Amino acid sequence: MASNGNPKPAPLVCSQDMNEVQKVFDRFDSNHDGKISPEELSGVLEKLGSGVSPKEVCEIMEDIDTNKDGFINIQEFAGFCKSRDGDSADKELREAFELYDQDRNGLISAAELHLILTRLGEKCSVDDCAGMIKSFDTDGDGNVSFEEFRTMMTAMP
Repeated sequence: MASNGNPKPAPLVCSQDMNEVQKVFDRFDSNHDGKISPEELSGVLEKLGSGVSPKEVCEIMEDIDTNKDGFINIQEFAGFCKSRDGDSADKELREAFELYDQDRNGLISAAELHLILTRLGEKCSVDDCAGMIKSFDTDGDGNVSFEEFRTMMTAMP
């Protein structure tokens, strides 16, 4: 968490698998120059509806940018993703879940997943999202609960 209590971008990337980390990094790195600028970070967080201020973006950058060059490279991004401890990771997973759970009913529907993925530039249908949900929907209700979300976000290939 940033010092003021707002989420860092880590909820989007808790997977230890480097291929997954690279995919998420590439989504942040919109100009594909191999580094995430404060503007790129702010843009993704804005699309997700997190409403962080420029000052908070600077705090996030300072936390993750270990070589202090003003950008986040893939090694810093991966290190940040992997450095989450149990309590912190759970809290950040909860924050990520809440970004997807637009109606705050404790479940992520296919429509909610579609909305967020579309905001992030993914080309997928609501039916595609229903298929994604089905693979982690252990209770068969057609939605993803927080526990199912945790399983999905921490699944190792």
